[in-house]
Amino acid sequence: MAVGFPTKVSYANGDVFSASDINDTNGTINLLTSTQFAAGKNKIINGDFRFNQRVFTSNTTSLAYNFDRWLQSNSGGTFTLTPQTFTPGAAPVAGYEGSTYLRGITASQSAVGDYALFEQKIEDVRTLAGSTATVSFYAKAATGTPKIGVELSQNFGTGGSPSATVNTPAGSVTLSTSWVRYSISVAVPSITGKTIGTSANSSFLETNLWVSSGSTNATRASSIGIQNNTFDIWGVQVEQSATASSFQTATGTIQGELAACQRYYWRFNGNSNYNPLGTGYVTSTTTAQGYIPLPIVLRGSVTSVDYTNLSVVDGAAIYASTALTVGSSSASVVRVDLTGLSGLTQFRPLAILLNNTANQFLGFSAEL
Repeated sequence: MAVGFPTKVSYANGDVFSASDINDTNGTINLLTSTQFAAGKNKIINGDFRFNQRVFTSNTTSLAYNFDRWLQSNSGGTFTLTPQTFTPGAAPVAGYEGSTYLRGITASQSAVGDYALFEQKIEDVRTLAGSTATVSFYAKAATGTPKIGVELSQNFGTGGSPSATVNTPAGSVTLSTSWVRYSISVAVPSITGKTIGTSANSSFLETNLWVSSGSTNATRASSIGIQNNTFDIWGVQVEQSATASSFQTATGTIQGELAACQRYYWRFNGNSNYNPLGTGYVTSTTTAQGYIPLPIVLRGSVTSVDYTNLSVVDGAAIYASTALTVGSSSASVVRVDLTGLSGLTQFRPLAILLNNTANQFLGFSAEL
């Protein structure tokens, strides 16, 4: 006979089950309904803003990434994002000492089309489709009682004839000037009858946290209105549940969370020793091609690259490169084309290097 156990968030030493605690469940086992700590529960990667591979210090550009997996979207006025550090012991969750959080400052927004929001794209539009999801986060404002509007957007990807994006406003919460955890539950629409794009891994469920919006986007932003204020946020979680459970990262471990971030963005950082990245050959006296194997498998082909202080060596000398583009790539090997060189000998083999200067890096993005 299958039995079930009393539902309880946690058990203490010495707890005793009475006869009434045990019940026949007609051949099935009653599992604990609590999912307080379960790997994969949180669909948001880097919800505690631990990882910052791009080493961002300030950003105002719309659709630019900051902390790993997070980007901003804004129009009109300014929306300035900066990383902030918790004073030890000041993080909003006792027992979970977060180290960093994200600050967004909206200023000079006034027009009907102005807006600002934090967002993350969760891979695969099938995620949470047709279920009840709960979005939760810790937040505070610098002054007053501004609002944050919550929205989930289902994007069906690219390639072929995918269905149009479905935007689902979930409502808003009102902040104070102290850290508080907020949560909103929302029925995520079913994707029955929808068409997903044919390009692999291109669809997504987007979590949008609106901090300002004129009337043009009032419905999507749950009518929060234009707001010029300072917004701090930490501990973002999206889970399949009617209520918010305790915050945890997507993987539950530091190393796992970094690996999850690196599926979408990988950066080689150098030191002072001309770090080698890959090999290739000289295509002309001013251009070269190289092949760089990645130590991880990205979500898909590289879509963009960022870099500084690159060189090549062809056996005779080291030459600085002024420009690099991605020629082609798979999820694990990238061909790069280097230009702006001079004095090379055509057809010689070469190595691609990070210069022996400060702040040299090469980053590859496969973000959605």
